[in-house]
Amino acid sequence: MFINKTDEGLNNICGKNVAKYRTKMKISQRELADRLQVEGLDVDKNAIQRIEAGKRFVTDIDLVYLCKALSCSLNDLLSV
Repeated sequence: MFINKTDEGLNNICGKNVAKYRTKMKISQRELADRLQVEGLDVDKNAIQRIEAGKRFVTDIDLVYLCKALSCSLNDLLSV
């Protein structure tokens, strides 16, 4: 059976790193959502909050946009 949650019960492995890079850039969750919307990804502040908390699944397309908005690599976001 396929398990699509981490051992900690999270829906993604990148949420903590999204929060880390966002904080490092000194931008709010709303500002990150705004940047993603400008790039073409339709998310709001609540979606960013859920991603960072591990409550929202993150697609491969989401990851590409997050890397652009956070100026980091895919490896940076997915490192555990």
